[in-house]
Amino acid sequence: MNIVLVILIAYLLGSIPSALWIGKVFFKTDIREHGSGNLGATNTFRVLGKKAGIIVTLLDILKGSAAVWIASLAYFQPLPVETIVIGLFAVIGHMFPLFARFRGGKAVATSAGVLLAYAPIVFVIVLAIFIISLKVTKMVSLSSVIVACSGIIIAIVEFIRSQNYSFSIIVICMALFIIYRHRANLERIKNGTEPKITWL
Repeated sequence: MNIVLVILIAYLLGSIPSALWIGKVFFKTDIREHGSGNLGATNTFRVLGKKAGIIVTLLDILKGSAAVWIASLAYFQPLPVETIVIGLFAVIGHMFPLFARFRGGKAVATSAGVLLAYAPIVFVIVLAIFIISLKVTKMVSLSSVIVACSGIIIAIVEFIRSQNYSFSIIVICMALFIIYRHRANLERIKNGTEPKITWL
């Protein structure tokens, strides 16, 4: 019973559409009708500005972390799975949110939140890769895909090193989600039409 409850909690946490609610409450703007139409931090930066973008990024990270932290509470222990598995359901909730007609974001920040709670050293590594890539390419989408590919490599190395099935499988799943949900961006990158940031 506990496993069903924590999965439901994780999904509902992930389903909180931070970008949509911040936009509607503070800016009277439905972010789905502007920019890329995506309920993610990147579109929030583009449509609502830097402050809103930072807040949404932090909230989306928190969703992933909170799912893992809640799953680790003594009240829910023991669970038949690693807590990172529960975090995956927050990522699914973010991509297909119950509270936003199942049209969500691209899973980057919430996946990062799962890593922050479960494997903070890996979080720091992928964050560094993201920042360096963003500095060089000026493209959030490409940097996100590069981080996802890096995550797959890290997961394979960790599996070889420690045989941690749960970590490796979930990280690879999150990475594939990110790559798949950036397929339109990858097409624009190929065509040379992907927007670039100007603030870094």
